[in-house]
Amino acid sequence: MIPLRAFRIDSPLGPITLAASAHGLCGLWFDDQKHGPTETQRQQWQTDANQPILQSAAAQVLAYLSGQALQWDIPLDLSAGTPFQQSVWRALMHIPAGQSQSYGELARLLARPQAVRAVGAAVGRNPVSIIVPCHRILGATGQLTGYAGGLWRKQALLRLEGHSGI
Repeated sequence: MIPLRAFRIDSPLGPITLAASAHGLCGLWFDDQKHGPTETQRQQWQTDANQPILQSAAAQVLAYLSGQALQWDIPLDLSAGTPFQQSVWRALMHIPAGQSQSYGELARLLARPQAVRAVGAAVGRNPVSIIVPCHRILGATGQLTGYAGGLWRKQALLRLEGHSGI
């Protein structure tokens, strides 16, 4: 098995670790993010600032965080999740910038209206935050709810995208 390649960047929202497999970007975590990789896992990764996927991801993330609107064109590897988690993560990528959905709306879109808690758990375990925009999921009445990277980051990302009412 080829070890993951990783690279850390400093961003306006704090340090970010990017990780890539041979198939695509498989991780984008803030240093203090819940459900991120353990230190033991990180030690098994090979630091590689020259890996093309990581270079592209770093450039695009920093451009996005500086306010540039862009279409992500980074290959993703979401294989670390269960099939259900992967379906949730793929659905998140269809929510346009500046818009949001509730956990219930997302569950209904997935034809799993009774699975709101499971959808919420999958959203919280999203390994590629920002690019897979879990920050666009709000509570049923539009309130800010949990975000593994911290509510202040969720609010900052929504404001960056011009989301009204945040």
